[in-house]
Amino acid sequence: MTRIRNSAKAIIRRNGCLLAIHKADTLGGYYILPGGGQQYGEPLADTIRREVKEETALNVIVGGLLFIRDYISNNHEFAGTEKECHQVEFMFACEIDPDAVPRLGDTPDDGQIDVQWLPLDRLMEYRLYPLSLRPRLMNSTDDTRPVYLGDIN
Repeated sequence: MTRIRNSAKAIIRRNGCLLAIHKADTLGGYYILPGGGQQYGEPLADTIRREVKEETALNVIVGGLLFIRDYISNNHEFAGTEKECHQVEFMFACEIDPDAVPRLGDTPDDGQIDVQWLPLDRLMEYRLYPLSLRPRLMNSTDDTRPVYLGDIN
């Protein structure tokens, strides 16, 4: 039986850009939000702080919950090519020091190539997962409440 995994993600915006983890697969480069799996006994805010530090070498201030997403692997384009999983992702608004410079952290994500700032007004040009979240990330007025997005990609 496959278990459900919790994941905490950081939405970090600065100067009209979104901070993203750059990875690659057989289709080329793609991007995800910084963050990762919650450990047993770890509050979600601590998960974000730990994961962002590992991936980007940044310290973050965790703000409010913006989005909740189910990811059920069998329902998406990579079904059959990746390990079966059901992950619930909690996406929080986060801030960093205005002078902080992200870099590849000491414990990067599997397949992580780099950390990049993506222009918010051009997010639709990037393969940023979940794809259907891009319009919401471009529109900062969606940040007023948590939104359950369902099983999207």
